[in-house]
Amino acid sequence: MPHSPIAPEAADLSAIRGYLFDLDGVLTPTAVVHMHAWSRLFTPFLEAHGAKPYSDDDYFAYIDGKPRYDGVRSLLASRGIVVDEGEVTDAPSADTVHGLGNRKNDAFNATLAEEGVEAYPASVAFLDAVTRAGAKVAVVSSSKNAPSVLAAAGLADRFEVVVDGAVAAREGLPGKPEPDTFERAAALLGLDTTDCAVVEDAESGVKAGAAGEFGIVIGVDRGVGREALRELGADVIVDELDELLPALDRAIAASGTDAPDADAASAPPSPTTSPSTPREDPS
Repeated sequence: MPHSPIAPEAADLSAIRGYLFDLDGVLTPTAVVHMHAWSRLFTPFLEAHGAKPYSDDDYFAYIDGKPRYDGVRSLLASRGIVVDEGEVTDAPSADTVHGLGNRKNDAFNATLAEEGVEAYPASVAFLDAVTRAGAKVAVVSSSKNAPSVLAAAGLADRFEVVVDGAVAAREGLPGKPEPDTFERAAALLGLDTTDCAVVEDAESGVKAGAAGEFGIVIGVDRGVGREALRELGADVIVDELDELLPALDRAIAASGTDAPDADAASAPPSPTTSPSTPREDPS
């Protein structure tokens, strides 16, 4: 239910023992890579079908945060285009739901290779601060490319728990906006969901956080808009995660533990020496 979000500096993080981070748009600007890849897929496809041209608004409305094939289905439905489902093994050249999804994956990998990706400095500062404060962390992403994106951004060694699209498919977990993948990550961390914060920028991800019994839902505004994040159920809304550092410092002081060293908290992540090969991705 919509409510007035808490100011970042007033957020109560004292009971939060785990942080469940979305990847694209929260830790890394891979949302931009995804947006470019979706445009590479749908701009010519929609033109060939005489449909309304693809725009970034379509990404936020129909695709952002969803598993890849769901994003294809949603976008096609918005244009009234019906294609066969096909099979997961369909060639990227096939004009089926799965073929288009696989074509988008090729476009993503090509765009990632061309443009690269770097973690948001403010997000790394917050990540470092919460881990130094003793909190556990996990990545919860719809993307099956999450491991390769984390490696490319130098963050792979920061997360022992990654619940991505591949894990969801293997374990039969419904994706966002259902809360199941976040709940699975909390369980793998050995924590109750009420002890965890969900950190999300996508509509479907914020919905997932609001649908579960989590301690707090932190919305990062990367384009969805503050009003939309508020209506979707975000408890706290920030432009950058380092806006929460004062609240974290207050929680640390209340707990009697040592505050994280400022210089260490702002240090860039160490590079990953063996990035994994990009795999298929959803959003």
